[in-house]
Amino acid sequence: MTTAKVLEMKNAEKKEVEDLFIVLAASGFDNMARTRSALMFATLAASANYKTILYCIQQGVDVMVEGAIGKNEVPQPGVPTLAQRLSEAMEIGVEVQCCSQSMANKKITEADLIPGVKAAGAMNLITLASRAKGTLCF
Repeated sequence: MTTAKVLEMKNAEKKEVEDLFIVLAASGFDNMARTRSALMFATLAASANYKTILYCIQQGVDVMVEGAIGKNEVPQPGVPTLAQRLSEAMEIGVEVQCCSQSMANKKITEADLIPGVKAAGAMNLITLASRAKGTLCF
């Protein structure tokens, strides 16, 4: 590998870290308006070219279980559904991570999650937040 290629790769990694944005979702079906807001702001950050990670803890993890949205949300006229907000977020490139300890406490496995959603340890959130340009919590 050439020196120029190594420098190019390091610069790309640096830019990715510099443009990192974290949205923490602790709310779930207990407060669907906050959950929709977390998804909306994650989508907005991604549309502004931030590498955006939605990190779900506590009640936020429940939303990321396959089939849970359909069982827990009654669509309201004129209000985007959680499924719509989540689909928009993931389509634009928002990475969704769930706290592995919250998952363990709820007996949720990675196989139970919506496809594309990943389990991640709590230290991962600390590392991401320390590198991010910004964080929002819902």
